[in-house]
Amino acid sequence: MIGRKNLTTVTEFIILGFPEFPDLQIPLFLLFLLIYLIILMGNLTIIALTCLGPRLHTPMYFFLCNLSFLDISSTSVTFPKLLDILLRKKQRISISGCFAQLYLFVALAAEEFFLLTVMAYDRYVAICHPLHYRMIINKRLCVLMATGSWILGFLYPVTHTVLFSLLSFCESNEINHFFCDYSALLKLSCSSASTIEIVTYVVAVFIAGPCFISTLVSYVYIISTILTIHSREGRRKAFSTCSSHLTVVILYYGTLMCLYMKPASMQSLDQNKLFSLLNNVLIPLLNPLIYSLNNKAVKAALRKVLTRKPVLTDTQRRRSSQKQ
Repeated sequence: MIGRKNLTTVTEFIILGFPEFPDLQIPLFLLFLLIYLIILMGNLTIIALTCLGPRLHTPMYFFLCNLSFLDISSTSVTFPKLLDILLRKKQRISISGCFAQLYLFVALAAEEFFLLTVMAYDRYVAICHPLHYRMIINKRLCVLMATGSWILGFLYPVTHTVLFSLLSFCESNEINHFFCDYSALLKLSCSSASTIEIVTYVVAVFIAGPCFISTLVSYVYIISTILTIHSREGRRKAFSTCSSHLTVVILYYGTLMCLYMKPASMQSLDQNKLFSLLNNVLIPLLNPLIYSLNNKAVKAALRKVLTRKPVLTDTQRRRSSQKQ
């Protein structure tokens, strides 16, 4: 059990980053800076196209816009500190700053569970009940589902973040990770962490479990419906409307399973660091590509924005006609 008094003697943590590559800190900084900029540019492009393209003012792209904002937020929780570590060796972080980073990282990860589940339901209604889609997935329901996802995501980590603040850290303060990771912090604690582990697993089962099952059931119905379509072209069009989301779901749950669905005896901090990096980089980096490369509406909106002619004022039109 966690003691009533916090016997913490550690006042700050040291995030090691990637000490395995002492001679590659600057190249790693440049690589991660490039990745971060691509993530920002790609997801901001999706948000801008959704706002500017009238054809993209639909529930699917409304949720995609939320997902892009989520990807920007999640990488911004970890990447700025990582870049600071690699460039300026600013490895120190206060205990409160560390817990804040942990809370935001877990909250945004939980939000992705909820948002992907909502998007799966949207695709289920679009394919299985196309005639009633506009009536069921209306603007009010979209806002309610998106808002509910954000609220639940930020409520999810409150309990075990509070429990983390009650732990004692009285020995090493070096975090062998690139951010304040859950498993890395537990290894540093010199007090019992059994309560946190139980609470975390119980809450995760009640949160991630229903999200995963709901998404799985939605795609069982979606695939069953697609298989009943007689024409090949009809099946192709139906599948194309959900293929991007399905790809993102597989990538997201796949990396999480590699990270957490392993026996404790097989887990190592170096492996957890690698899979955490993949999860923190791969999903936000690929999401804009996945949703745009196979999406005619997004590509059409992008072409329209890129080829849009500037609007001339009356004065500019007169000057142009005089020159001609």
